[in-house]
Amino acid sequence: MPPKTATKTKQQPAKAANWGGVEALTAVEVTHSAKVPDEAGTLGVAVFDDMDLPVNIPGAATPAWLRARGFTGKLGETLVLPGDNDSTVVAVGLGERAKLDTARLRRAAGCLARAASREPHIATTLASAAGSGAEFAQAVTEGVLLGSYRFNRHKSGANGSAEAAGGPKLRRFTLVGGPAKGAANGAARGKVLATATALARDLANEPAGTLSPTALANAAVEAGRAAGLQVTVWDEKKVLAERMGALLGVAAGSDEPCRFVRMEYNPTAKSRGTLAMVGKGITFDSGGLSLKTGEGMMTMKSDMSGAAAVLAAMAALPALAPPVRVVGYLCCTENMPSGKATRPGDVLVTRSGKTIEVLNTDAEGRLVLADGLAVAVEEQPDAVVDIATLTGAIITALGKKVAGVMGTSEALIEQARAAGDRVGEPLWPLPIPDEYRSQIDSEVADIKNIGAGPQNGAITGAMVLKEFVGDIPWAHLDIAGTARTESDDSFVSKGCTGWGARLLIDLAVNFRKPARRR
Repeated sequence: MPPKTATKTKQQPAKAANWGGVEALTAVEVTHSAKVPDEAGTLGVAVFDDMDLPVNIPGAATPAWLRARGFTGKLGETLVLPGDNDSTVVAVGLGERAKLDTARLRRAAGCLARAASREPHIATTLASAAGSGAEFAQAVTEGVLLGSYRFNRHKSGANGSAEAAGGPKLRRFTLVGGPAKGAANGAARGKVLATATALARDLANEPAGTLSPTALANAAVEAGRAAGLQVTVWDEKKVLAERMGALLGVAAGSDEPCRFVRMEYNPTAKSRGTLAMVGKGITFDSGGLSLKTGEGMMTMKSDMSGAAAVLAAMAALPALAPPVRVVGYLCCTENMPSGKATRPGDVLVTRSGKTIEVLNTDAEGRLVLADGLAVAVEEQPDAVVDIATLTGAIITALGKKVAGVMGTSEALIEQARAAGDRVGEPLWPLPIPDEYRSQIDSEVADIKNIGAGPQNGAITGAMVLKEFVGDIPWAHLDIAGTARTESDDSFVSKGCTGWGARLLIDLAVNFRKPARRR
């Protein structure tokens, strides 16, 4: 397949840092104070459902007074109260004391941020109400910052500022009470994770007209080099020379050239092992010649959410300095219909040499990941994780709050699930039963890219990927349901969620080598 001539995108932003909410979050000053700062305009105070009120709620706000206004202290509930000197107090429900954990704290903090969305300085006692651990300060910081996120780059406003365009005013956030060192460490870590998620959200929210495969690769170069990572980009000619026929097959119908990106983090301390992360980066998915409906295409700018999560996670690792070598791979292309596009029935030769019959060009994510996984396993990492908006079937199975996880290593799957639980991005395991393997047998190639029907589409999609990982421990995260939401919910903002960035960071930080397959 000859390489196409590269074309310019219609409009490319100069700097990823100016793409939206990440710039605003980066600018927020996060501090700790033993007492409530006088200049704080809003104080968020913790209220459990037993209504044992802290002393810093205004005297008029007795349990009976709060209950009369419908406030019960359930998790995430907020009630704005008048404070002193033009300040405001927000009662924030934490629910049952016995059930309080970092996930519930993060959620409550996100609700506080929404209740005080026009306030430039928010202070809160949420973390100290939970205890003295740095993990509580981290969770509250993540919740407040992510709850403040807005993507306003394309909204008009005075001087084009996010604030003028209806964005948050938050400029300073103060954790009140608790040990200063633990709060400072937790807050710093929380800001790193929140900023990474905001970057992933920005990239996925950006319209495909400005976020081409080239622009996504450029964002990886910029973010990676700013963080001190080694970043390599393969253009279309290099992708052809490297025999990545599946990636080229998906890209064939587009005027935009594909890109393949490699990002590498090397720890300064002795490494516990090497973790590879592979992200699906379809910057726009029309379905190719197996064309989607008009409604089905409306949100397909976010089909690169997996690559965005890998990019953002990689850029955050140097700030956290885990003793693990991590290599990220981004498979970047559009999937478009044209006279050059791959046709149903065509056979693609992947980098591994395995051939795939393409019977549905809208099952393209597994094609680009086949080549990405092949590159990753050639480097013999200790484990490989891929993340992708792969199948609509996963939404049927698990809805839009939980992502699916499948793989060949129970130990790696459990590490991924534990990471997801810690950061509030839950995973639920599905099997890849041998009984389904015949469903991807092809009459003319080694395998075909779809199974027998839609009922088990998430599983057969993962089954295709399994063909390209060899004996390397592997886990596949299908985030088609969780990558986007149609409404604000606590620390998750309407639009693209950045789901997976914090999970991948936590997985890398806590990574332990799983056993090889036998």
